[in-house]
Amino acid sequence: MRAARTETIVTSPASWNELSYGNSYRRALEQQLDLWWPKLFGLHLLKLGNLSAEIDTSKCQIAHHVNASESGNNIQVYADSLNLPFLDKSIDACLLADTLAYSEDPHRILREVDRVLVDDGWLVVSGFNPFSLVGAGKLVPVIRKKHPYDSRMFTRMRMIDWLSLLNYEVLHQASFQNMPWNGLCGGFLSSHIPAFGCQTLIVARKRTIPLTLNPLSAFKKRFRVRSGAVGATKNMHNGD
Repeated sequence: MRAARTETIVTSPASWNELSYGNSYRRALEQQLDLWWPKLFGLHLLKLGNLSAEIDTSKCQIAHHVNASESGNNIQVYADSLNLPFLDKSIDACLLADTLAYSEDPHRILREVDRVLVDDGWLVVSGFNPFSLVGAGKLVPVIRKKHPYDSRMFTRMRMIDWLSLLNYEVLHQASFQNMPWNGLCGGFLSSHIPAFGCQTLIVARKRTIPLTLNPLSAFKKRFRVRSGAVGATKNMHNGD
C-alpha cells in the first residue's frame, strides 16, 4: 500500500467541467447527498475545495454555507486546506467532495478539518473508487493524465480507517454510479454490484468519547477493592 502523503504536486481541477463526465459525477453525488442534507443541523457548513463549492446544498438545514479554496470562482474564503483560517470547533459540518483525491497530504487535511469541527460535527467525504471503470482509466496511457484519472483514488475502507483513528463514527458508506456517463444512481448494475461504483461516499460524525471502551478499565471501576478491606483481612490472618 502506498503512503497517503506524497511529494508529487497534485493539480486540483477548478470545476467539474474539467473532468471527463464531470457533470455526471456531480449529479450522481448530489443525488446521494440529497438524502442527508435534511439531517444535518448547525450554523456553519464548510465546503472545502472547488468541487465541493459547486455541489448543490440548498436542501441542507444549515443556514450559512462557506466555500473555501486556494483559488477559483464562487469562493468566499481563499485558504490553504492544510492551514484553515478558522477557529477551533467553529464549523458544524464539512463537505470534502473529492478534496482528498487532489491533495498531497490527505491525513493533514482530515486533521485540520477535525480541528475546526465542533463536537458531534458532521463530515461528508466523497472520492473515486479505484476498483471501478474510472479506476481502470489509470491503466490507459492516453487518458490517465486527465481528470479524474490522474487523481489519487483511495478505497472506502482505507478512508474509514483514517476516520476511525480520529474517533469518527461512520453513519453511512456506499459506492455508486457504476457507469461514469450515467449521472443517475439506478439501473441493474448499481442495484446488484454497487461495490464497483465509480464514486464512494462516507458520512461520519465527530465523537468526543471513545467509540470502543476498554473492558479492563470498566471492570476495575465496577469491582474496585478498598485498601482498608485488604488490610483488615491481613490482620485477621495474623491473629490480631
